[in-house]
Amino acid sequence: MAEFRRLVFAALCAGLLSGILAAVGHQLATVPLILQAETYEHPTTAAAHAWAAWTPENGVERAGYTLAADLLAGIGFALLLGAGLSLRGGEVTWRDGLLWGLAGFAAFTLAPGLGLPPEIPGAAAAPLAERQLWWVATAAATAGGIALFAFTRRPLGAILAVLLVVLPHLYGAPLPAEHVAAAPPVLAQQFRVAATAVSFLFWVSLGAATGYFRRRFAPERG
Repeated sequence: MAEFRRLVFAALCAGLLSGILAAVGHQLATVPLILQAETYEHPTTAAAHAWAAWTPENGVERAGYTLAADLLAGIGFALLLGAGLSLRGGEVTWRDGLLWGLAGFAAFTLAPGLGLPPEIPGAAAAPLAERQLWWVATAAATAGGIALFAFTRRPLGAILAVLLVVLPHLYGAPLPAEHVAAAPPVLAQQFRVAATAVSFLFWVSLGAATGYFRRRFAPERG
């Protein structure tokens, strides 16, 4: 029970810290691009109007939803990192957490982003369920491949790790039948770079903070 409380406290502190940093990054880097892209959209269907009906208002309301989402993501992923560090065992420092955070960035941002990069509003996309399924499979396969690289030293493990990382991309991400975007391509590219940069900030701070707080809440040795 003491170990579980330590895990939860560390995840809460690390998740709140990284979530706030990510929210600030989104407000400075991605939200202005989203607002600019939305000016190019011209909703003409009932579905588009229905979508706009429940979209958060710009300003405080949108910032509040963004902050809440980033905090929840931070706490959830901090619990995941903390559980992994607990299973690994041994002493944990912020440097250990940083390495795990970089692995999380590779698994949850870089690898899925190769097939499904962050899209600006108004861009055509494949059906949501297909994209979600491919994203989850790619993230899980990449995380498994990284784990095999890190914790096995056998050639067979390395071969299996490479296969896990490459297989989702060989299968291919679900793409729209026609590439159509309302916003200019340069704006879409800026959004992808900004979103990836904010995600890097999130994962680096999350990993380092998780390692730091796990050590901070560790029982003192007599």
